[in-house]
Amino acid sequence: MSFVALESGRLEVLDIAGDAGLPALVLLHEGLGSVRLWRGFPSALADATGARVVAFSRFGHGASDRPPQPRTPRFMHEEALEVLPALLTAMDLPEPILVGHSDGASIALIHASRHPVRAVVAMAPHVFVEEMCLVEIRAAKRTYEAEGLRERMARHHDDPDTAFYGWNDVWLHPDFPRWDIRDVLPEIACPMLLIQGMQDQYGTLAQLDAVEASAAGPVERLHPDCHHAPHLEAPEETLAAITAFVRSLTAVARP
Repeated sequence: MSFVALESGRLEVLDIAGDAGLPALVLLHEGLGSVRLWRGFPSALADATGARVVAFSRFGHGASDRPPQPRTPRFMHEEALEVLPALLTAMDLPEPILVGHSDGASIALIHASRHPVRAVVAMAPHVFVEEMCLVEIRAAKRTYEAEGLRERMARHHDDPDTAFYGWNDVWLHPDFPRWDIRDVLPEIACPMLLIQGMQDQYGTLAQLDAVEASAAGPVERLHPDCHHAPHLEAPEETLAAITAFVRSLTAVARP
């Protein structure tokens, strides 16, 4: 593990070398995630694709510095349009394939609407707020404060309170139910692979339907029999789909 210094602070980074002729895969974690919580997925993805794979912990997560300012309901736009471009520049990652999970998938979509990327893999993205998601996030607060989630998160985050409340407080902000990124979807022209578990407790397939209906580029979909984390709960199926998707892109680029 290493760190990359940006103007706003240091980010914890995992950088797995790969074929310089292939677009790099940049992983964007979920709301409570970090580099370590991807577990073996980055290495498996690097082995399967041969590409460079980069994962990082957002500010306030893992071993990264605390956020430079309090998060607001626009934090995913700020991550997509300010932090991620700075990181990609610092690490020389032009036009990567973005692989995002949950909040990270939403960040990937927002970024792709404004910046050139080779493709997006969006696992369990949020493009608008569903009540079932808020129910789970309210339950997570109870679990964190009274049922041991804080202690479990402390294994993966230097400051678990910053990581948890930076996510939970924003999602439960009274303005957040109106959060909606469907307006940016028509600006996404790159190929996309959308993955969502059939038993996802944080959202319905209406999220993927909205992306497919509005995006300008080609869309593929996968619906494994799992909950919110396909890369951990259905790893073989998810890895195979992402690998085939990446190979289809590089076959076009490198006949």
